[in-house]
Amino acid sequence: MTTTAAHPRFAEALHDLGLDQVLSRVRRFPEATRTAAEAAAAIGCELSQICKSLIFAADGVPVLVLMDGASRVDLELVRGELGAEQVTRANADVVRESTGYAIGGVPPFGHRTRTRVLADRNLLAHGVVWAAAGNPHVVFPMAPEDLVAHADATLVDVREPIA
Repeated sequence: MTTTAAHPRFAEALHDLGLDQVLSRVRRFPEATRTAAEAAAAIGCELSQICKSLIFAADGVPVLVLMDGASRVDLELVRGELGAEQVTRANADVVRESTGYAIGGVPPFGHRTRTRVLADRNLLAHGVVWAAAGNPHVVFPMAPEDLVAHADATLVDVREPIA
């Protein structure tokens, strides 16, 4: 396996998925790209081409939501999709414990534990999206359909309505 800027756990996940070629497309930035806006500016792409990997707690159980960088997650829609009583944003400790990564660097797959994954349908609006590769300084490009498939995500509509 090639040495890469990607987090070792994420690089191993790519290898296990037969996606070693993605490692050569990982881009590292000297400044952190913790937010979608920072990542889009560094890459030179539209904000909506960033794939945010967000961890929520659905009745206390971590769930991953993949959302485009220009949008916000509607917690009520997530609650309805999951049939949960309550959905809240997970705190930093829960994010690190469930994924193995820090907020700002969580990739869409390659997590420490298996969680349910929802992907907002709006990610499919682009030919390529960019997601974190395990730390806040690295990102990788992938066709959104492939990203959704490798994350074993369920396509849903959980974006907050645009005012």
